[in-house]
Amino acid sequence: MKADLVIKNGWVVTPQDTFRGGVAIAQEKFVAIGTDDSLPDGKEVIDAKGRHILPGLIDAHVHFRDPGMTYKEDFSTGSTAAVCGGITTVVDMPNVIPPTADAEQVGVKQRLAEEKSLVDFGVLGVVVQTNADHILPMAQAGVIGYKIFFGETIGNLPFPDDGMCIEAFSNITKSKLPLGIHAENRQIQHYWTNKLKAEGKNDPVSWEQSRPYLCEAESVAHALFFAEALGTKLHIFHMSTKQAAQMVKDAKARGLRVTAETGPHYLLREPNDMAKVGSLLKMNPPVRTKDHAEVLWDGLIKGYVDMIATDHSPHTLEEKGSDINGKLLKPAIWDCISGFCGVETGVPLILTEVNKGRMSLNQYVKVACENPARVWQIYPRKGAIRLGSDGDITIVDMDKEATIDAAKLHSKNKPTPWNGWKVKGVPVCTIVRGHVQMRDGEPVGKPIGRMQKPILDS
Repeated sequence: MKADLVIKNGWVVTPQDTFRGGVAIAQEKFVAIGTDDSLPDGKEVIDAKGRHILPGLIDAHVHFRDPGMTYKEDFSTGSTAAVCGGITTVVDMPNVIPPTADAEQVGVKQRLAEEKSLVDFGVLGVVVQTNADHILPMAQAGVIGYKIFFGETIGNLPFPDDGMCIEAFSNITKSKLPLGIHAENRQIQHYWTNKLKAEGKNDPVSWEQSRPYLCEAESVAHALFFAEALGTKLHIFHMSTKQAAQMVKDAKARGLRVTAETGPHYLLREPNDMAKVGSLLKMNPPVRTKDHAEVLWDGLIKGYVDMIATDHSPHTLEEKGSDINGKLLKPAIWDCISGFCGVETGVPLILTEVNKGRMSLNQYVKVACENPARVWQIYPRKGAIRLGSDGDITIVDMDKEATIDAAKLHSKNKPTPWNGWKVKGVPVCTIVRGHVQMRDGEPVGKPIGRMQKPILDS
Protein backbone atom coordinates (compact mmCIF):
# COMPACT_ATOMS: atom_id res chain seq x y z
CA MET A 1 0.00 0.00 0.00
CA LYS A 2 1.38 3.40 -0.98
CA ALA A 3 1.57 6.30 1.44
CA ASP A 4 -0.10 9.53 0.37
CA LEU A 5 3.11 11.52 0.80
CA VAL A 6 6.73 10.50 1.33
CA ILE A 7 9.49 12.95 2.21
CA LYS A 8 13.00 11.55 1.89
CA ASN A 9 16.67 12.46 1.54
CA GLY A 10 16.63 14.89 4.45
CA TRP A 11 17.70 15.23 8.06
CA VAL A 12 14.82 14.45 10.43
CA VAL A 13 15.07 16.61 13.57
CA THR A 14 13.40 15.90 16.91
CA PRO A 15 14.21 17.41 20.32
CA GLN A 16 16.32 14.35 21.09
CA ASP A 17 17.91 13.34 17.79
CA THR A 18 18.86 14.17 14.21
CA PHE A 19 19.12 11.40 11.62
CA ARG A 20 19.33 10.99 7.88
CA GLY A 21 16.10 9.83 6.26
CA GLY A 22 12.50 10.90 6.02
CA VAL A 23 8.86 10.25 6.82
CA ALA A 24 5.72 8.84 5.22
CA ILE A 25 2.18 10.15 5.73
CA ALA A 26 -1.11 8.38 4.98
CA GLN A 27 -4.63 9.51 5.85
CA GLU A 28 -3.09 12.65 7.40
CA LYS A 29 -0.96 10.73 9.96
CA PHE A 30 2.67 9.63 10.14
CA VAL A 31 2.87 5.97 9.17
CA ALA A 32 6.63 5.53 8.78
CA ILE A 33 9.74 7.34 10.05
CA GLY A 34 13.25 6.21 9.25
CA THR A 35 15.98 5.83 6.68
CA ASP A 36 15.09 6.35 3.03
CA ASP A 37 15.28 2.64 2.19
CA SER A 38 12.84 1.81 5.02
CA LEU A 39 10.08 4.13 3.78
CA PRO A 40 7.15 2.88 1.70
CA ASP A 41 6.41 4.13 -1.80
CA GLY A 42 4.35 7.30 -1.99
CA LYS A 43 1.72 8.68 -4.32
CA GLU A 44 3.67 11.92 -3.99
CA VAL A 45 7.38 12.05 -3.12
CA ILE A 46 9.28 15.11 -1.97
CA ASP A 47 13.06 15.09 -2.22
CA ALA A 48 14.26 17.17 0.73
CA LYS A 49 17.69 17.48 -0.93
CA GLY A 50 19.58 17.26 2.33
CA ARG A 51 17.50 19.90 4.10
CA HIS A 52 16.13 19.53 7.62
CA ILE A 53 12.71 17.96 8.22
CA LEU A 54 11.16 19.42 11.39
CA PRO A 55 7.87 18.64 13.13
CA GLY A 56 5.27 21.18 12.04
CA LEU A 57 6.17 24.44 13.75
CA ILE A 58 3.61 26.04 16.09
CA ASP A 59 3.01 29.73 16.73
CA ALA A 60 0.95 29.68 19.90
CA HIS A 61 0.21 33.41 20.02
CA VAL A 62 -1.42 35.11 17.03
CA HIS A 63 -4.13 37.72 16.49
CA PHE A 64 -5.86 36.90 13.20
CA ARG A 65 -8.56 39.52 14.01
CA ASP A 66 -11.51 37.36 12.95
CA PRO A 67 -14.34 38.27 13.56
CA GLY A 68 -14.89 42.01 13.71
CA MET A 69 -11.49 43.50 12.82
CA THR A 70 -10.90 41.88 9.46
CA TYR A 71 -9.72 45.12 7.85
CA LYS A 72 -6.48 44.41 9.76
CA GLU A 73 -6.21 40.64 9.13
CA ASP A 74 -8.43 37.59 8.82
CA PHE A 75 -7.97 33.84 8.99
CA SER A 76 -7.36 33.63 5.24
CA THR A 77 -4.56 36.19 5.10
CA GLY A 78 -3.19 35.34 8.55
CA SER A 79 -2.97 31.61 7.84
CA THR A 80 -1.41 32.32 4.44
CA ALA A 81 1.29 34.31 6.20
CA ALA A 82 1.64 31.45 8.69
CA VAL A 83 2.29 28.72 6.11
CA CYS A 84 4.68 31.02 4.25
CA GLY A 85 6.53 31.39 7.54
CA GLY A 86 6.71 27.62 8.10
CA ILE A 87 3.90 27.46 10.68
CA THR A 88 1.42 24.55 10.68
CA THR A 89 -0.65 25.31 13.82
CA VAL A 90 -1.56 28.55 15.60
CA VAL A 91 -3.33 29.54 18.81
CA ASP A 92 -5.59 32.53 18.15
CA MET A 93 -6.32 35.22 20.72
CA PRO A 94 -9.86 36.15 21.89
CA ASN A 95 -9.80 39.99 21.80
CA VAL A 96 -11.93 40.27 18.68
CA ILE A 97 -15.38 41.86 18.09
CA PRO A 98 -17.39 40.49 19.75
CA PRO A 99 -14.86 38.93 22.13
CA THR A 100 -14.62 35.14 22.33
CA ALA A 101 -16.31 35.21 25.73
CA ASP A 102 -18.95 32.46 25.56
CA ALA A 103 -19.65 29.13 23.87
CA GLU A 104 -21.58 30.75 21.04
CA GLN A 105 -18.62 32.92 20.03
CA VAL A 106 -16.31 29.90 20.20
CA GLY A 107 -18.54 28.28 17.61
CA VAL A 108 -18.59 31.44 15.50
CA LYS A 109 -14.78 31.57 15.40
CA GLN A 110 -14.51 27.85 14.63
CA ARG A 111 -16.86 28.17 11.65
CA LEU A 112 -15.12 31.27 10.30
CA ALA A 113 -11.66 29.81 10.68
CA GLU A 114 -12.44 26.39 9.23
CA GLU A 115 -13.82 28.12 6.13
CA LYS A 116 -10.63 30.14 5.64
CA SER A 117 -7.61 28.70 7.40
CA LEU A 118 -4.67 26.99 5.70
CA VAL A 119 -3.35 25.88 9.12
CA ASP A 120 -4.80 24.07 12.10
CA PHE A 121 -5.67 26.29 15.06
CA GLY A 122 -6.64 26.46 18.69
CA VAL A 123 -9.14 28.97 20.08
CA LEU A 124 -8.85 30.72 23.44
CA GLY A 125 -11.76 32.02 25.46
CA VAL A 126 -11.42 35.37 27.20
CA VAL A 127 -12.22 35.82 30.90
CA VAL A 128 -13.65 39.19 31.99
CA GLN A 129 -15.46 40.52 35.04
CA THR A 130 -18.87 39.20 34.01
CA ASN A 131 -18.45 35.77 32.42
CA ALA A 132 -17.26 33.33 35.10
CA ASP A 133 -20.35 31.20 34.42
CA HIS A 134 -19.31 30.88 30.76
CA ILE A 135 -15.92 29.32 31.52
CA LEU A 136 -17.01 25.68 31.65
CA PRO A 137 -19.41 25.98 28.67
CA MET A 138 -16.52 27.38 26.62
CA ALA A 139 -14.50 24.30 27.54
CA GLN A 140 -17.35 22.10 26.32
CA ALA A 141 -17.39 24.11 23.07
CA GLY A 142 -13.75 23.22 22.48
CA VAL A 143 -11.51 26.07 23.63
CA ILE A 144 -7.88 25.12 24.11
CA GLY A 145 -7.56 27.41 27.13
CA TYR A 146 -8.36 30.87 28.46
CA LYS A 147 -6.85 34.35 28.55
CA ILE A 148 -7.07 37.25 30.97
CA PHE A 149 -5.82 40.65 29.84
CA PHE A 150 -4.52 42.06 33.12
CA GLY A 151 -2.71 44.69 31.06
CA GLU A 152 -4.55 47.22 28.94
CA THR A 153 -4.17 46.35 25.27
CA ILE A 154 -6.04 46.20 21.95
CA GLY A 155 -9.78 46.08 22.65
CA ASN A 156 -9.27 47.27 26.24
CA LEU A 157 -11.24 44.35 27.61
CA PRO A 158 -12.25 44.58 31.29
CA PHE A 159 -10.29 42.16 33.44
CA PRO A 160 -11.72 40.34 36.45
CA ASP A 161 -11.04 41.99 39.80
CA ASP A 162 -9.47 39.99 42.62
CA GLY A 163 -12.81 38.88 44.00
CA MET A 164 -13.93 37.57 40.63
CA CYS A 165 -10.50 35.97 40.07
CA ILE A 166 -11.22 33.54 42.89
CA GLU A 167 -14.30 32.31 41.05
CA ALA A 168 -12.72 32.48 37.60
CA PHE A 169 -9.50 30.66 38.54
CA SER A 170 -11.55 28.01 40.37
CA ASN A 171 -13.73 27.37 37.32
CA ILE A 172 -10.68 27.25 35.05
CA THR A 173 -9.12 24.67 37.37
CA LYS A 174 -12.27 22.55 37.03
CA SER A 175 -11.97 22.75 33.23
CA LYS A 176 -8.42 21.23 33.36
CA LEU A 177 -7.37 23.82 30.78
CA PRO A 178 -4.56 26.38 31.11
CA LEU A 179 -5.10 30.06 31.81
CA GLY A 180 -2.82 32.37 29.84
CA ILE A 181 -2.32 35.92 31.06
CA HIS A 182 -1.28 39.20 29.53
CA ALA A 183 0.76 40.22 32.58
CA GLU A 184 0.91 43.99 33.08
CA ASN A 185 -0.27 45.99 36.08
CA ARG A 186 -2.65 48.68 34.80
CA GLN A 187 -2.08 51.04 37.74
CA ILE A 188 1.68 51.10 37.16
CA GLN A 189 1.11 51.41 33.43
CA HIS A 190 -1.32 54.35 33.76
CA TYR A 191 0.79 56.21 36.33
CA TRP A 192 3.98 56.19 34.27
CA THR A 193 2.21 56.87 30.98
CA ASN A 194 0.53 59.95 32.44
CA LYS A 195 3.79 61.10 34.05
CA LEU A 196 5.75 60.83 30.80
CA LYS A 197 3.02 62.60 28.85
CA ALA A 198 2.99 65.44 31.38
CA GLU A 199 6.76 65.78 31.00
CA GLY A 200 6.37 66.04 27.22
CA LYS A 201 8.28 62.83 26.53
CA ASN A 202 6.63 61.78 23.28
CA ASP A 203 9.50 60.05 21.49
CA PRO A 204 9.40 56.30 20.68
CA VAL A 205 12.17 55.37 23.13
CA SER A 206 9.92 56.57 25.98
CA TRP A 207 7.55 53.66 25.36
CA GLU A 208 9.50 51.16 27.47
CA GLN A 209 9.59 53.60 30.41
CA SER A 210 5.78 53.73 30.43
CA ARG A 211 5.56 50.01 31.17
CA PRO A 212 8.66 49.31 33.29
CA TYR A 213 9.81 45.84 34.29
CA LEU A 214 7.84 46.04 37.56
CA CYS A 215 4.66 46.43 35.53
CA GLU A 216 5.02 42.88 34.21
CA ALA A 217 6.72 41.37 37.25
CA GLU A 218 4.05 42.47 39.72
CA SER A 219 1.29 41.07 37.52
CA VAL A 220 3.06 37.72 37.19
CA ALA A 221 3.53 37.53 40.99
CA HIS A 222 -0.14 38.36 41.51
CA ALA A 223 -1.35 35.68 39.10
CA LEU A 224 1.05 33.08 40.50
CA PHE A 225 -0.44 33.65 43.94
CA PHE A 226 -3.97 32.91 42.69
CA ALA A 227 -2.82 29.98 40.55
CA GLU A 228 -0.98 28.34 43.43
CA ALA A 229 -3.84 28.90 45.86
CA LEU A 230 -6.49 27.59 43.48
CA GLY A 231 -4.56 24.89 41.59
CA THR A 232 -4.80 26.56 38.17
CA LYS A 233 -2.51 25.77 35.24
CA LEU A 234 -0.93 29.14 34.44
CA HIS A 235 0.79 30.34 31.27
CA ILE A 236 2.59 33.68 30.92
CA PHE A 237 2.15 35.18 27.46
CA HIS A 238 4.90 37.28 25.80
CA MET A 239 7.21 37.34 28.85
CA SER A 240 9.70 40.18 28.52
CA THR A 241 11.56 40.55 31.83
CA LYS A 242 14.24 38.69 33.75
CA GLN A 243 12.25 39.22 36.97
CA ALA A 244 9.20 37.40 35.60
CA ALA A 245 11.43 34.64 34.23
CA GLN A 246 12.98 34.13 37.67
CA MET A 247 9.53 33.89 39.27
CA VAL A 248 8.48 31.27 36.71
CA LYS A 249 11.68 29.35 37.34
CA ASP A 250 11.08 29.40 41.10
CA ALA A 251 7.42 28.39 40.70
CA LYS A 252 8.40 25.42 38.52
CA ALA A 253 10.89 24.37 41.21
CA ARG A 254 8.03 24.38 43.73
CA GLY A 255 6.09 22.02 41.49
CA LEU A 256 3.56 24.49 40.09
CA ARG A 257 2.21 23.87 36.61
CA VAL A 258 3.33 27.24 35.26
CA THR A 259 4.71 27.83 31.76
CA ALA A 260 5.90 30.85 29.81
CA GLU A 261 6.66 32.07 26.32
CA THR A 262 8.78 34.82 24.89
CA GLY A 263 9.05 36.26 21.39
CA PRO A 264 11.74 37.05 18.81
CA HIS A 265 11.46 40.79 19.49
CA TYR A 266 12.23 40.30 23.20
CA LEU A 267 15.24 38.16 22.30
CA LEU A 268 16.68 40.34 19.55
CA ARG A 269 15.61 43.99 19.97
CA GLU A 270 16.15 46.77 22.54
CA PRO A 271 14.30 49.99 23.44
CA ASN A 272 16.90 52.16 21.69
CA ASP A 273 16.00 50.40 18.42
CA MET A 274 12.78 52.41 18.48
CA ALA A 275 14.86 55.46 17.60
CA LYS A 276 15.45 53.75 14.24
CA VAL A 277 12.15 52.01 13.49
CA GLY A 278 9.80 54.08 15.66
CA SER A 279 6.33 52.76 16.33
CA LEU A 280 6.88 49.70 14.11
CA LEU A 281 8.52 48.13 17.20
CA LYS A 282 5.82 49.29 19.63
CA MET A 283 4.40 46.25 21.40
CA ASN A 284 2.67 45.40 24.70
CA PRO A 285 4.72 44.72 26.76
CA PRO A 286 7.63 46.69 25.28
CA VAL A 287 11.02 45.32 24.26
CA ARG A 288 13.61 45.51 27.04
CA THR A 289 17.34 46.01 27.48
CA LYS A 290 19.83 43.26 26.66
CA ASP A 291 20.14 41.98 30.24
CA HIS A 292 16.52 40.81 30.09
CA ALA A 293 17.05 39.11 26.72
CA GLU A 294 20.04 37.19 28.05
CA VAL A 295 17.93 35.68 30.84
CA LEU A 296 15.14 34.79 28.39
CA TRP A 297 17.66 33.00 26.15
CA ASP A 298 19.00 31.17 29.21
CA GLY A 299 15.45 30.15 30.11
CA LEU A 300 14.79 28.73 26.64
CA ILE A 301 18.00 26.67 26.80
CA LYS A 302 17.52 25.46 30.38
CA GLY A 303 13.76 24.92 30.23
CA TYR A 304 12.24 27.54 32.51
CA VAL A 305 11.01 29.48 29.47
CA ASP A 306 8.95 26.98 27.53
CA MET A 307 8.41 28.36 24.05
CA ILE A 308 8.84 31.03 21.42
CA ALA A 309 5.69 32.66 19.99
CA THR A 310 5.39 35.83 17.94
CA ASP A 311 2.29 37.71 19.19
CA HIS A 312 1.50 38.37 15.52
CA SER A 313 -0.74 41.44 15.72
CA PRO A 314 -1.10 43.42 12.47
CA HIS A 315 -2.65 46.86 12.09
CA THR A 316 -2.83 49.35 9.26
CA LEU A 317 0.18 51.63 8.86
CA GLU A 318 -2.15 54.56 9.59
CA GLU A 319 -2.99 53.01 12.97
CA LYS A 320 0.70 52.36 13.58
CA GLY A 321 1.38 56.02 12.85
CA SER A 322 4.30 55.11 10.65
CA ASP A 323 5.37 54.47 7.11
CA ILE A 324 6.75 51.06 6.16
CA ASN A 325 10.32 52.19 6.97
CA GLY A 326 9.54 53.44 10.48
CA LYS A 327 9.21 57.17 9.86
CA LEU A 328 6.84 58.47 12.55
CA LEU A 329 3.78 60.14 11.03
CA LYS A 330 2.09 61.11 14.31
CA PRO A 331 3.31 63.66 16.86
CA ALA A 332 3.67 61.24 19.78
CA ILE A 333 4.34 57.55 20.36
CA TRP A 334 1.19 57.54 22.54
CA ASP A 335 -0.91 58.12 19.40
CA CYS A 336 0.43 54.97 17.68
CA ILE A 337 -1.15 51.56 18.20
CA SER A 338 0.81 48.58 19.57
CA GLY A 339 1.48 45.41 17.60
CA PHE A 340 3.10 44.22 14.38
CA CYS A 341 3.32 41.22 12.05
CA GLY A 342 5.34 38.23 13.25
CA VAL A 343 3.97 34.89 12.10
CA GLU A 344 5.87 34.97 8.78
CA THR A 345 9.18 36.27 10.10
CA GLY A 346 9.59 34.48 13.44
CA VAL A 347 11.04 31.23 12.10
CA PRO A 348 13.85 32.66 9.92
CA LEU A 349 14.80 35.11 12.68
CA ILE A 350 15.36 32.31 15.19
CA LEU A 351 16.90 29.91 12.64
CA THR A 352 19.47 32.65 12.06
CA GLU A 353 20.30 32.49 15.76
CA VAL A 354 20.53 28.69 15.52
CA ASN A 355 23.07 29.15 12.73
CA LYS A 356 25.01 31.51 15.00
CA GLY A 357 25.14 28.82 17.71
CA ARG A 358 22.74 30.50 20.14
CA MET A 359 20.77 27.23 20.41
CA SER A 360 20.81 23.90 18.61
CA LEU A 361 18.21 22.94 16.03
CA ASN A 362 17.06 20.20 18.41
CA GLN A 363 16.52 22.79 21.14
CA TYR A 364 14.61 24.96 18.69
CA VAL A 365 12.29 22.06 17.85
CA LYS A 366 11.70 21.62 21.58
CA VAL A 367 10.57 25.25 22.09
CA ALA A 368 8.80 25.69 18.74
CA CYS A 369 7.05 22.32 18.36
CA GLU A 370 6.91 19.99 21.34
CA ASN A 371 6.56 22.47 24.19
CA PRO A 372 3.77 24.59 22.65
CA ALA A 373 1.82 21.39 21.97
CA ARG A 374 2.38 20.21 25.53
CA VAL A 375 1.39 23.53 27.11
CA TRP A 376 -1.89 23.67 25.18
CA GLN A 377 -2.48 19.92 25.66
CA ILE A 378 -2.50 18.86 22.01
CA TYR A 379 0.66 16.74 22.24
CA PRO A 380 1.43 14.24 20.71
CA ARG A 381 -1.24 14.89 18.08
CA LYS A 382 0.75 18.02 17.31
CA GLY A 383 4.38 18.96 17.89
CA ALA A 384 5.93 15.56 17.22
CA ILE A 385 7.23 13.33 14.47
CA ARG A 386 5.98 9.99 15.69
CA LEU A 387 3.72 7.25 14.39
CA GLY A 388 0.06 8.21 14.60
CA SER A 389 0.68 11.93 15.09
CA ASP A 390 -0.70 14.43 12.60
CA GLY A 391 1.48 14.59 9.50
CA ASP A 392 2.68 18.16 10.06
CA ILE A 393 6.14 18.98 8.67
CA THR A 394 8.22 22.11 8.13
CA ILE A 395 11.21 21.66 5.82
CA VAL A 396 13.89 24.29 6.40
CA ASP A 397 16.97 25.18 4.40
CA MET A 398 19.57 26.14 7.01
CA ASP A 399 21.97 27.45 4.34
CA LYS A 400 19.54 29.71 2.49
CA GLU A 401 20.05 33.43 3.00
CA ALA A 402 17.37 36.07 2.54
CA THR A 403 16.45 39.64 3.43
CA ILE A 404 13.08 40.30 5.07
CA ASP A 405 11.03 42.52 2.77
CA ALA A 406 7.94 44.03 4.38
CA ALA A 407 6.28 44.56 1.01
CA LYS A 408 6.41 40.83 0.27
CA LEU A 409 4.79 39.62 3.48
CA HIS A 410 1.46 37.82 2.99
CA SER A 411 -0.53 39.48 5.78
CA LYS A 412 -3.34 41.86 4.87
CA ASN A 413 -1.37 44.66 6.53
CA LYS A 414 2.39 44.51 6.81
CA PRO A 415 3.83 46.61 9.66
CA THR A 416 7.10 45.01 10.76
CA PRO A 417 10.22 46.16 12.59
CA TRP A 418 12.23 43.50 10.70
CA ASN A 419 12.22 45.11 7.24
CA GLY A 420 15.71 44.78 5.76
CA TRP A 421 16.97 42.21 8.31
CA LYS A 422 19.23 39.58 6.80
CA VAL A 423 18.46 36.00 7.79
CA LYS A 424 20.10 32.62 7.23
CA GLY A 425 17.80 29.63 7.64
CA VAL A 426 14.46 29.70 5.84
CA PRO A 427 11.35 27.47 5.70
CA VAL A 428 10.92 26.14 2.15
CA CYS A 429 7.97 23.75 2.52
CA THR A 430 5.04 23.64 4.95
CA ILE A 431 2.89 20.52 5.24
CA VAL A 432 -0.31 20.35 7.32
CA ARG A 433 -1.62 16.81 7.98
CA GLY A 434 0.06 15.59 4.80
CA HIS A 435 -1.22 18.46 2.62
CA VAL A 436 1.47 20.64 1.06
CA GLN A 437 0.46 24.22 1.89
CA MET A 438 3.63 26.17 0.96
CA ARG A 439 6.53 25.67 -1.43
CA ASP A 440 9.49 28.02 -1.76
CA GLY A 441 7.86 30.84 0.14
CA GLU A 442 4.52 30.89 -1.67
CA PRO A 443 1.14 29.37 -0.67
CA VAL A 444 -0.02 26.40 -2.74
CA GLY A 445 -2.73 24.84 -0.56
CA LYS A 446 -6.40 25.24 0.29
CA PRO A 447 -8.32 26.03 3.49
CA ILE A 448 -8.10 22.70 5.33
CA GLY A 449 -7.56 24.00 8.87
CA ARG A 450 -9.30 22.29 11.78
CA MET A 451 -9.88 23.50 15.30
CA GLN A 452 -7.69 21.63 17.75
CA LYS A 453 -9.38 20.52 20.94
CA PRO A 454 -7.29 19.59 23.97
CA ILE A 455 -6.37 16.02 24.84
CA LEU A 456 -7.45 15.65 28.47
CA ASP A 457 -7.09 12.81 30.93
CA SER A 458 -10.48 11.34 31.72
